[in-house]
Amino acid sequence: MSSFIFFHYHFMKRAFLLLVVVLCMSDVKAQTPEDSVKQLVFELFAAMKNSDSNRLKKCFTDSAFLQVVTTDSAGKTTIRTVHSKKFINQISALKKGSADEHATIDVVKVDREIAMVWAPYQFYFNQKFSHSGVDCFQMVRIAGIWKIQYLLYNR
Repeated sequence: MSSFIFFHYHFMKRAFLLLVVVLCMSDVKAQTPEDSVKQLVFELFAAMKNSDSNRLKKCFTDSAFLQVVTTDSAGKTTIRTVHSKKFINQISALKKGSADEHATIDVVKVDREIAMVWAPYQFYFNQKFSHSGVDCFQMVRIAGIWKIQYLLYNR
């Protein structure tokens, strides 16, 4: 009788451990480079919405810049360049919740240490629709972490 209990105990213990391992492995999904690039885009938007300068700084390289392309009613197209540090200062000076950007990521391309994201967006300022366009992000992976090097967008 004691050998049966011994066998039953060890069998149940191993079965339980196997079940735990299988359940843990089924929930673990390796993050692809494309997923981590998308995550950076959504981290930028969350940092903007929270007017969080520290989170914003972490999204960009030190030499990053943004360019906005606009076309006026006469059809004249202009390009305005802003260094990321100025952008960060402008956004972090806003009241929390003022800058709210929503995007749908259409395209993500990754090749080793560079990535590109194409994302149509809608921008809301103080909970009112302001404008829409497309964000085109150029990113670089530095020491294993994705950072925005360049953001070109239209309005």
